[in-house]
Amino acid sequence: MNLITSSCLLLLRPVSRNIYRANIHPLISRLYTEGFSQTTAELSKAQHRGQEQRFKRRLHSIHRKFANVPENLEFQGHHHVYFEDGKGIYRSTLEHGEQEMVEVFRADWAGDGYGSIQRVRLSPTETMLAATVKKDHHEETRCVLAHLGGVNLHQNAMLVLDNVHSFEWAADNVLFYSTQEALRCLRVFRVHLSDSGVQTTLVYEEKDPEFFVEVSRSSDQRLVTINCSSKISSEVWFIDSKTPLSFPTLIQSRQPGLLYHVEHSDNHLFILANTGAHQEYQLLRAPLASPSLTHWVSVFSAVPGTVIKDMELLQDRCVFTVKDSQCRLQIQTLTTQEPYQLNTLQLPHWACDLSPQRVGTVDRGSFGFLLSSPVHPPVRYLYSSRKQKLSITGEDIRYISLPEFNTTRLQAASPDGTMVPLTLLHMPALSELHNAPLLLHVYGAYGVDLNMAFSPEKRLLLEDGWALAYCHVRGGGERGLAWHQAGSVLQKRRGVEDLAACIQTLHHLGVSHPPLTALTACSAGAVLAGALCNHNPLLLRAVILQAPFLDVLGTMQDPSLPLTVEERGEWGDPLIREHRDNIASYCPCHNIIPQLYPSILITAYSEDRRVPLSGVMKYVERLKNAIQTCSTRVDVNERVPAVILDLQPGGDHFGPEDFHLSLNESARHLAFLYTELGLDHQKTRRRRKENSNNLTRKSHKP
Repeated sequence: MNLITSSCLLLLRPVSRNIYRANIHPLISRLYTEGFSQTTAELSKAQHRGQEQRFKRRLHSIHRKFANVPENLEFQGHHHVYFEDGKGIYRSTLEHGEQEMVEVFRADWAGDGYGSIQRVRLSPTETMLAATVKKDHHEETRCVLAHLGGVNLHQNAMLVLDNVHSFEWAADNVLFYSTQEALRCLRVFRVHLSDSGVQTTLVYEEKDPEFFVEVSRSSDQRLVTINCSSKISSEVWFIDSKTPLSFPTLIQSRQPGLLYHVEHSDNHLFILANTGAHQEYQLLRAPLASPSLTHWVSVFSAVPGTVIKDMELLQDRCVFTVKDSQCRLQIQTLTTQEPYQLNTLQLPHWACDLSPQRVGTVDRGSFGFLLSSPVHPPVRYLYSSRKQKLSITGEDIRYISLPEFNTTRLQAASPDGTMVPLTLLHMPALSELHNAPLLLHVYGAYGVDLNMAFSPEKRLLLEDGWALAYCHVRGGGERGLAWHQAGSVLQKRRGVEDLAACIQTLHHLGVSHPPLTALTACSAGAVLAGALCNHNPLLLRAVILQAPFLDVLGTMQDPSLPLTVEERGEWGDPLIREHRDNIASYCPCHNIIPQLYPSILITAYSEDRRVPLSGVMKYVERLKNAIQTCSTRVDVNERVPAVILDLQPGGDHFGPEDFHLSLNESARHLAFLYTELGLDHQKTRRRRKENSNNLTRKSHKP
């Protein structure tokens, strides 16, 4: 079960892993501030290009170093194990020993221009497979259905469905799916495969444009659920797989302020709903035959100081992923029958991200997941319900003995007294970080946690002596639903204040200083980053924004744009005067003034439908003009910030999935950071080797 709707999850950029596509040289448009002289601009561009080539080589090297880390590319059926590589799906039997791998699915079955597998589902008895395939450089997906009996290399797709967002099997011949049009998911269809042909039926249509609809399935495969969610309420319908051609049954009608998600076991619903203290999630139970709110009985509430982030339902236990007040991860298990027994399992101190393992058909006796951090590669863990303990698979033990690094949990006091969690990753001791370059990360929107999964690029920076800080500001989901609400709509400025407090706290503790401090943000996280640059520009030297949302006021005033109506629950409705004035007070594009800004690199995509390019261009032009005005007032020797627009083709809001394109983009980002912070690339490499040698000597001491 995932407590964040897919509309929010789509804001997170997936990890690029496909190294098989051709390396397409992108069109790069670089716009520098007019404050640069021609000679200075050309020199800066030449420095960037040279740095880019060096970093591309280093990135290739570190990706090779971690090429074999565990990923969620494997899943298991009743009779076979399946492997997915982005371009195809292969399987072998579950028998021991060497088994021949047979190709059962190819991405190109979706048609020309569709090349990246996104989501895969096996039918209940493993006779059918369905997978969505994404169009290159765009968000459009097609769902391809394939028969798994008598598989051969020359098989074609059995059926192709356009614009599919989510899908689940109710039976081997019945598939439910939701469609996405203009970034909105409002309809659910049922496909019935029979000897007489294919019958497609509309089974649900959402009328409220603020709602987003997706299809999911219970862990025991008994129910297919239709989940309708807005920013402030939800509603769930279900189809019993015992009667897959029946129409959906309502669990509980939507109510303002009520959010809930459902699982099923033994003819009972297990419901996570925000009916707990401070409107946080708690676990409730109800009979499947009487699913409405009046029959919900409380079973479990999070321990004070922790919040429930996710839940997996096993045969006899609920497994909760929780976070404490400093964003440390824990696993808690609860028996599903009375008397309820709670057990807490501690995870490694470095763990920052937990990713449930992909599954094909039912295995309800265990829960597999990957643990990682931005600088620690994934390690595969398995929780056994029977043994009631965690274990690490043998092939992953080698990643435990990596060169040591520190994971320091801090808190920053925001102006209103709220303590904001802050995660700091570093190799030198905390007391030795004053001259270390610092890269900050922020998001703070939609109730989504910061992405803290493993990144080889972050590992490279760590080994170069950087400190990496992750600011868990209000508006995000790290501290629960109330944490999100405290940084949304009229409270959105709280996230900006939290971010400034995190930076100031680090500097006060002796972690780096402004000339060596940089900030990175993507999508909606750019709202906080851009607002900080307007109000506290001297805290930073450089900023990287990827697919940034910068013109909040202009976008929210245009209801013809795909997401405007749906996102009023996050940003507010400009038709309400109070909301409009509040948005105008922090909107990055509308608060630019002549002053000394940090240097800014913006990566945007020309056909991005989530963030209109016009807003990015407006921001760049206004920022250039403001810096130009400021530069005429300061000493000629004063630093003049760079404003670089890296405009890429395509409409993929989340950046390129192609490995080489992604690598090129990362190299440009690293080259920008080192150039703007005045770091010597060769010196940092020598320092990295010295640190590595020191750590090696320490590890060999008796």
